[in-house]
Amino acid sequence: MELFDVYPLMNVTIARGKGCKVWDTEGQEYLDLYGGHAVISVGHSHPHYVEVLTNQLGKLGFYSNSVQNPLQKELAHRLGKVSGYEDYSLFLVNSGAEANENALKLSSFYNGRTRILSLEKAFHGRTSLAVEATANPKIIAPINANGHVTYLPLNDLATWKTELQKGDVCACILECIQGVGGIRMVEASFLQELQKLCEETDTVLICDEIQCGYGRSGKFFAHQHLGVRPDIITVAKGICNGFPMSAVLISPKFKPVYGQLGTTFGGNHLACAGALAVLDIIEKERLVENAAEVGDYLMQAIRNANLPHVVEVRGRGLMIGIELDIPYKEPRQRLVSEQHCFTGCSGTNVLRLLPPLCLTKAEADSFVERLKTVLTSL
Repeated sequence: MELFDVYPLMNVTIARGKGCKVWDTEGQEYLDLYGGHAVISVGHSHPHYVEVLTNQLGKLGFYSNSVQNPLQKELAHRLGKVSGYEDYSLFLVNSGAEANENALKLSSFYNGRTRILSLEKAFHGRTSLAVEATANPKIIAPINANGHVTYLPLNDLATWKTELQKGDVCACILECIQGVGGIRMVEASFLQELQKLCEETDTVLICDEIQCGYGRSGKFFAHQHLGVRPDIITVAKGICNGFPMSAVLISPKFKPVYGQLGTTFGGNHLACAGALAVLDIIEKERLVENAAEVGDYLMQAIRNANLPHVVEVRGRGLMIGIELDIPYKEPRQRLVSEQHCFTGCSGTNVLRLLPPLCLTKAEADSFVERLKTVLTSL
């Protein structure tokens, strides 16, 4: 049997990692400005994370959600405290798509409506409702194209208001920094007014913080830069530094009903232990503050370098987009093959930087030099 070929793969096999660096099977070191697609939040193979997961596995790796799991309650308490959402409830699942799927279902249970508003260029996952809310027809199968979702322009309040006033919208879901969409930023004034419109129409406001959350933006959640408090927040990726986990943070306006939501693997003992270790490290090493400081430093360093082909540098914290006037494919490939540096990408011409939150200024400077070498040679 062979693997079902769904990904174009780089010709690199990663064998180990440490902090913001990884090494391939030949021993070549790479600077990781990709973070496994924003998943590695506290750095590769952090010793505290490894110790906590190892100790938990030695005691109990898994039991179902039919019994008490004190680790879940501890995680809910800690996450509420560090994020500023102590009055919200926590539902633990396994992936970003699953978190968004449950957020949308919960919204529909709440107000009985069936239409969703989503941003143009949005990406919310690959399960049924999540993929329908994703503005990419290439990945929406015919069985998922059920007409539930209307895609609307970024920061165009008048258009969103017109749709909300029709009275049939279940939820508005949006990323405050669009990742796959090219590091496009939601404006504070737009989101604040949208929240008011949602309150007036009893529509659920969902902030998808799966990529932009968990400290990446320089605040714990990206929407906290914009002065809003959504009804539901979804998180994944950085929550467990590589162990599969996601969560839905749910405001007190929602009341749980047995049987509506459920999961087999969500909130298992290993995942909760890993997530608690991540919070330990984020707090002890002040990684949210580091993301803000080093992210600003890196964006300014790229701008000050006056690099050829760079049109714009945008983002918040350590979620950065470098828009080029050429396709990203060759620069990205050469960063890997010649400069031994991983980056992400968006659209056709944006290099996307999603490094671990422990990135140092020295590593940021090293990246800028590597990028300069590639872009000046094109």
